[in-house]
Amino acid sequence: MSSETDLRVRAAGWILAAACREEDPELFFPIGTTGPSLLQAEAAKRVCARCPVQPDCLDWALETGQDAGIWGGTTDTERRLLKRTRTAPTD
Repeated sequence: MSSETDLRVRAAGWILAAACREEDPELFFPIGTTGPSLLQAEAAKRVCARCPVQPDCLDWALETGQDAGIWGGTTDTERRLLKRTRTAPTD
């Protein structure tokens, strides 16, 4: 099984338990990073905060390079920072 197929199979399990399944998907894709978009992102993060599979969602987003939207309680900017700190060499 290819790694891409493996990721899709793993994703199917956790996504069925995700809190966001009961929400409007557009909530998780704010347009912009100021004003009302910040409020929308915070509302999406509140859903993520009560989600039982939030860590799985974040791992999936990092592994698959999701570059838009709120995933696992993080914005695209926060995920880029996380990815850099996770892969930064340590002395």
